[in-house]
Formats: sequence, C-alpha cells, structure tokens
Amino acid sequence: MKSLLASERPVDFIEIIPENWLRPRDRAALAPCIERWPTSPHSVHLSIGGPDPIDHEFLAAMRAAVAACDAPFFSDHLCYSSIGGIQTRELLPLPFSDEAIEHTVARIHAVKRELDVPLVLENATYYAVMPGSTMDEARFVTTVLAEGDCGFLLDVNNVFVNARNHGYDARAFIDQMPLERVVQLHVAGHHIDQDLDTLVDTHTAVARSEVWELFEYTLRRAGRMIPTIIEWDDPTPPLETLLDEVERARTHAAHALAQGQPAASFGTTA
Repeated sequence: MKSLLASERPVDFIEIIPENWLRPRDRAALAPCIERWPTSPHSVHLSIGGPDPIDHEFLAAMRAAVAACDAPFFSDHLCYSSIGGIQTRELLPLPFSDEAIEHTVARIHAVKRELDVPLVLENATYYAVMPGSTMDEARFVTTVLAEGDCGFLLDVNNVFVNARNHGYDARAFIDQMPLERVVQLHVAGHHIDQDLDTLVDTHTAVARSEVWELFEYTLRRAGRMIPTIIEWDDPTPPLETLLDEVERARTHAAHALAQGQPAASFGTTA
C-alpha cells in the first residue's frame, strides 16, 4: 500500500476486497488511498446464489464500507461461497437452471434493498457443470442480470478460462452478453495445469495475449471505453510489474477503439 501511494505512475482508481479492511487499524491504513483514488468495493463473501440465509450483519458491514468509499455500486460474484454458515473461501458455481435463477434473483432484490446502492455481479470461473443444469452459462448469466436488474462486472479472463475448459467460443459468449449493463471489466492472468489439461484462474501472472485479444474484442463490441481493473492475488508482484499491466490495459483499450488516449479509468486491486 505504501509503495502504491508513493508511486507517481497513473492509476485512476483502485478496487478492494472490503472484508479485508474491516478492522480499525486496516481502515486507517486504507484511508489515504480512499482519499487519493476512487475506490470500488468488490466482495467475495456475499454468496448471492447460496443456500444459507442472507447474512444481514455482513450486509451492514458492506453498506458501511460502501459509504466509506463513497462508491457508486457494490460488486460480488454470481456464485455461492458459504455452506451451513461456514465461508468456504471459494467461489462455487451454481447450477445453470430455472430454479437457481428464481432463487438467486429473489436474493438479489433482497440484498439491493439493504445495500442502498446498485448491485453488480461478476461472471465466475467454474471447473465442472453442476448437477441439475438445464441451460448454458450465457443464458444463465444474462437471465439473472435481466431479472435481477443488476449491473455486470465482466471478467474477460474468466470468459477465456471457461471457454477453453468447457469447449465453447469465447467471442460468441461475449456476443451474447448484455454489454450495456457492464460497468467494469476485469483482466488477470491464469495458470495452465498441464497434467489436467485445464486453465486455472489464479490471478498470479500477467495476462496472456489471448486474454488481451478478447479484452479488445469486448471493447469493440461494447463500442465504448469501460473502467478496467487489473487483478493480481497473492503473492503480489513488484509494484512496477502491476503498473506495467495497467499501462498495457490502456494501450490495448486505445488500440481497440482506435483512440490516442482512452477516456476511461484503469486501476488495480489494493
């Protein structure tokens, strides 16, 4: 955090996992960043499609985090993460079914009433199609977003990973997405597990060229610049490596829409 604050390289906004910044000491450390940059809270514990009752205490803490950041929306993932009251610390896939849509949409409306800001959901990675699925991922995602009247955080790397692992066309998936709902993009690196012949969404590497190509395709299809976050989880790289990726996003965005300087914001997780 100190190195980011000391850097003069351009970062337009940052994204935080708000659960990591709830203790007073941590909030104090984050405060200078919130003062310097617009800050986007991106949770991993909402469990919007899960079987457990909605955690109202958690939502109260998230509402406070949104207020502290003066954030225009709150985001999490279209998945579930808790079972029997225990947080798994994983983003677990939902079955792609009408029943799951009905259950998730009802919870979306309940959560939106408590947050007092728009709810934005991200497409998650998954490594197996859940039992009970009756439709493809694209139809499931678009239906939930429409019936829940949610914003969309489109993770381009997740699309690429899922497409490669499950044998569908990533660009065709983007074509089916409601790009008018997209308020933010994510770009990240992934790992290739040679033994399993599987791509693993690890956020521990620079984005591959194929992901940048899909990023450009997405912007061209959207016809506009979209705020973009570079994600990188532990172990975090040297700050310069991370900021190089932010600059790479600017370059690819400008190329995608043939503009000299993209009129959008680019940032990273903090």
